[in-house]
Amino acid sequence: MFGTQHLWLFVVSGVLLNITPGQDTLYIVTRSVAQGRRAGFWSVLGISTGSIVHTLAAAFGLSAVLATSASAFIVVKLVGAAYLVYLGVKMLMERPSPAAGLGVEPAFRHESAWAIYRSAVLTNVLNPKVALFFLAFLPQFVAPGAASHVVPFLFLGAVFIFNGTLWCLVLVLGASALSGRLRHNASGARRLRQATGAVFVGLGARLALSK
Repeated sequence: MFGTQHLWLFVVSGVLLNITPGQDTLYIVTRSVAQGRRAGFWSVLGISTGSIVHTLAAAFGLSAVLATSASAFIVVKLVGAAYLVYLGVKMLMERPSPAAGLGVEPAFRHESAWAIYRSAVLTNVLNPKVALFFLAFLPQFVAPGAASHVVPFLFLGAVFIFNGTLWCLVLVLGASALSGRLRHNASGARRLRQATGAVFVGLGARLALSK
């Protein structure tokens, strides 16, 4: 189908990879726990958009630049790590004001949907390991006799992203529901904010130190 081979194996492998905790999963769950369902949904949309970018890059050979250029890989990795650390430090330094007339401290200052979506896109796009994953994983399921590798790359990427998005939406619903009561407690909200910031700083450090 569409120049692919062993599609059933691809789907099974993709599902197993999607449910394996990784940086994107941790990012989405952390956002959902700390900021609720809305932030989780926009984070999923952002991560999925980033995956679309990686699929296009793999299909048209752009990811090969990261695979063959050590300097390009390092630059993208460090920029991505710095952005995650920036998000984490920003959360740690944040001091929200109590809600008007309620005296309740929200976990975070209000963030627009665009801000949450943009952050998720950047954390995914600026992770060169994701780019290399798409470049290494998708070709295994492209039929050798395919007239063009672009169409099967795009099809396989779409299937992988669709399944991954469904799984991430389930995570958002579960994580936001479990933490709902804690987010509306002043001391709990403060701890959530600090924990989220620390997680993002840790993700950035891990990405920077990874090989």
